Amino acid sequence: MNRIEQTFQLLTKTGRKAFVPYLMAGDGGLDCLADRLTLLEKFGASAIEVGVPFSDPVADGSAIQMAGIRALKNGTTLRGIIKKIAEARKQIHVPIILMTYLNPVYAYGIDAFIFDIQEAGIDGCIIPDLPMEEEDIIAPKLHEVNIEFIRLATPTTPLDRIKQIAGKGRGFLYTVTVKGITGERSEFAHDLYAFLKQVKEVSSIPVLAGFGISNQEQIAEIVEYCDGVVVGSKIVDLFASSRLRELEQLVSIFHSKSNPF
Repeated sequence: MNRIEQTFQLLTKTGRKAFVPYLMAGDGGLDCLADRLTLLEKFGASAIEVGVPFSDPVADGSAIQMAGIRALKNGTTLRGIIKKIAEARKQIHVPIILMTYLNPVYAYGIDAFIFDIQEAGIDGCIIPDLPMEEEDIIAPKLHEVNIEFIRLATPTTPLDRIKQIAGKGRGFLYTVTVKGITGERSEFAHDLYAFLKQVKEVSSIPVLAGFGISNQEQIAEIVEYCDGVVVGSKIVDLFASSRLRELEQLVSIFHSKSNPF
């Protein structure tokens, strides 16, 4: 059992929901990564998703794309990110999940990548452009070293396939809330909650909703139908504009006495 499973067992036992913030490694420079991870843990993050900047993202909206461009201009590399996470792990206790596209992993070398992220104390890995049919190139190897391969389901994924995807994981099922890319949304499709309810019914692991979630009102509505949320673009923007008070208010929503989720 790794940190992700332990965290969700504790959340389930205490009746709490999960808040997983996403940040882009290298946006603002790699030297601030440890401080940002520490801050998110202090504010109450259940786990933290760390993005790897990539030149050709397929799932990311403008906020995360621009953060990735800034990070690449800062000279950020996958190897550098893993090294900084290894240093930060000494004071970070929540699960850390690396979000990367497949090409950087190929360039790194799959076996070397897995060895290094295990040594760094990384608990999970998300590769959004790697479909279930092709995941055997890396997923079994991650499993061998107790690193969770986090899979995604979307509103266009057939229910039978969602059952297959959910049956493979041990951490959580990342359930995409929109038919599109990341980025803040003012509203969601009218059938989102029915979709989340369906996913929850067929999944044997916790279900987290992500993409487009940016405020407390949306979070309060969505967590009625799932086990927590992943928030990315809003977190990236708040860090980029140094609005740390707003960041604290958002991340700490499940720890606030006025929000007893």
